[in-house]
Amino acid sequence: MENRGAGQAAPLRAVAARVSSLADRLGVPREEVFDVSRLSAASGVPEGAVKALLNGRPGGERDVQTRFLQRLDLLRRTRLRPDGRRYTQREIADGAGMSRQQAGALLNGDRRPTMEHCDALQRFFGVHAGFLTAEDPEALTGALQRTERELLRRLADREARPPSPDLAAGSVPARSHAGTDVAEDALERLLRDHGVRGIAWRAAQLPTDQHRDKVAEWLDMLLESVRRPGS
Repeated sequence: MENRGAGQAAPLRAVAARVSSLADRLGVPREEVFDVSRLSAASGVPEGAVKALLNGRPGGERDVQTRFLQRLDLLRRTRLRPDGRRYTQREIADGAGMSRQQAGALLNGDRRPTMEHCDALQRFFGVHAGFLTAEDPEALTGALQRTERELLRRLADREARPPSPDLAAGSVPARSHAGTDVAEDALERLLRDHGVRGIAWRAAQLPTDQHRDKVAEWLDMLLESVRRPGS
């Protein structure tokens, strides 16, 4: 169990660090991107477990049935009808394509859900696959990855805006260190000439950190070639 917990904690720490860095770059308050209530609603993880996991402590429910009931209760409290009321048991049963007896047994914890039940309920409430079943560290990692993609999209939008008149005319802002001028100018050319924003956006959607690390390594090599004198 400890090895599994450590294996799940590493991806969570990695994506949290990336989200933190992006938030700083965009000037987004960290309390906004790491808002416990928002992350709980997005992942299905109880707020107490979200706090523990973000602080590097063990947290979350390991029993599948208990976790399912926690997530389902959260969905019923947060995914409401257009009139702001909770969906009734009958509405859930009809919308998920199951009998009222089946729905009642699942909602009350009298029956263990099958994958078909979970898929039907997830479709009904409009949440992603695995919402009702993923272990808490995995679920929180997924929520932060979606935050990361949104921050990358915002960064791409910001970087895609036309440059200021001074920059468009070819002037370079003064900086305190001469070496910084060269590096930042090289980075600007890299962004302009090689479409790095689009590459970064796609890299964030790769399935594992190993894939993303390969992209980062390639970009570092490309940046180094741009910086190299005479290139």
